[in-house]
Amino acid sequence: MSLLEVKNLSQSFIDKTLYEDANFVLNKEDHMGVTGQNGVGKSTLIKILTGEIIPDEGQVKWQNRVTVGYLDQYAKLTPGLTIREFLRTAFAKLYEKEAQLNELYRKYGESGDEALLEQAGKVQTYLEENNFYGVDTEIERVAAGLGLAELGFDHDVAKLSGGQRSKIILAKLLLQSPQVLVLDEPTNYLDVTHIDWLVDYLNAFEGAFIVVSHDYDFLGRIANCIIDIDFGTITRYTGTLKQAIRQKAANRETYLKAYANQQRKIAKTEEYIRKNKAGTRAKSAKSREKQLARMEILNPPKSNKKAKFDFPYLATASNLLLQTQDLVIGYDHALVKSAFNFSVGGNEKVAITGFNGIGKTTLLKTLLGELKPIYGGFDLSITAKLAYFKQDLVWPNNNMTPLQYLQEEFERKKPKELRQALARMGLTAQQAMSPLKELSGGEQEKVKLAKMQFEPANLLFLDEPTNHLDNDTKDALRKAIVNFPGGVIIVSHERDFFRGDWIDKTIDLEKL
Repeated sequence: MSLLEVKNLSQSFIDKTLYEDANFVLNKEDHMGVTGQNGVGKSTLIKILTGEIIPDEGQVKWQNRVTVGYLDQYAKLTPGLTIREFLRTAFAKLYEKEAQLNELYRKYGESGDEALLEQAGKVQTYLEENNFYGVDTEIERVAAGLGLAELGFDHDVAKLSGGQRSKIILAKLLLQSPQVLVLDEPTNYLDVTHIDWLVDYLNAFEGAFIVVSHDYDFLGRIANCIIDIDFGTITRYTGTLKQAIRQKAANRETYLKAYANQQRKIAKTEEYIRKNKAGTRAKSAKSREKQLARMEILNPPKSNKKAKFDFPYLATASNLLLQTQDLVIGYDHALVKSAFNFSVGGNEKVAITGFNGIGKTTLLKTLLGELKPIYGGFDLSITAKLAYFKQDLVWPNNNMTPLQYLQEEFERKKPKELRQALARMGLTAQQAMSPLKELSGGEQEKVKLAKMQFEPANLLFLDEPTNHLDNDTKDALRKAIVNFPGGVIIVSHERDFFRGDWIDKTIDLEKL
């Protein structure tokens, strides 16, 4: 029996149909990946599966008593709670049993009732069978795998960064070890080392899981089946991501041929009807007209709107845009062992790598002048003009539409220009007029990239620009960076994004 059955699922958002009459199953052995472009309804599907959203139509049926663990990026973290204390809440039932055991021993000490001792023995056995006395060891194993141990287990959870917060929530979910894991973009704040650890963890996971991810390298390493959301349908493919992509392309080719053949047949039939409707072959024409009316007409093939854009360039005669001089970064103390001594030439593309928390964003903020160096300094060319892509999704007002947001940022720009910039990012007219809070993470990222189309620069700072973006948009982003005549400093945890030879130099903060 399947762990999950989805039948006749239909869901709309405003005037857009996300899926219609969709069906798929999750089996016990399935390691399922979820793919699709930004805005097709992947996160909405996860919310439907976890009961957060009631679908417009259809049925979502989980097997009785199956435990489902959901990666909730918005889970509340209690101020004052340490990392260790928060992670221990994954074993709340075991700690309740321990409290029960202590209470039984206390009562036995007062009364000497052997029945209490017998109850205590059963509770003790339960704790041992569920590895209660190895809880801290398991916590330390998972925390180390996701890079939390470096923060210290006594660190207040309320003082965690957005990325650290996501990791601690993921760690708790993994420690709970449900029968089914439901993960929405779990790698967004993980660096390469911790993604590798998560890949090993998921491949060894004995239960089933459903994972939404735009990181195709990650998804290709963990999935044995794929559900792809495209043009209002959900299609299930068995096999790896590469196999699914090939099958999807083959299915589309078959459909295109079938559609073209049907259109030719329709045109030929309609021409015959027109010519013979009133002649001696009127009866035959009438018969063909009825056949045409009964024909199941294939929908015309659609093409998703794809991003196509460039970063505006401000000319500079300088061949050297940035030069660091024994630069040491940090807040109260240095984050790296060695000082930075590197430069960015007029058209150089520089990648910054290293695990989360090592200082990649801190380096960018220091070079932007938002943070003071611990030691040393840097020189910017007198003609350097910077544009900065921040990795967080924070807006002045979540209720603003993308068009309103851009209009406030660029008051002198005509609405038509702003709409065109959003359209170049692949956003529809409806999305341009929807509140930012109702857009998916990828769609919000596209709004940020649209904003950069009005910020001429010769030096770009891009901090995790691939988070949330679908594969087509990442390809468009890579082309825009490669085509940009100026210098670029880019931070990204996605190894696949750096494929090819377009990166001129890599600064690995772990090797400093």
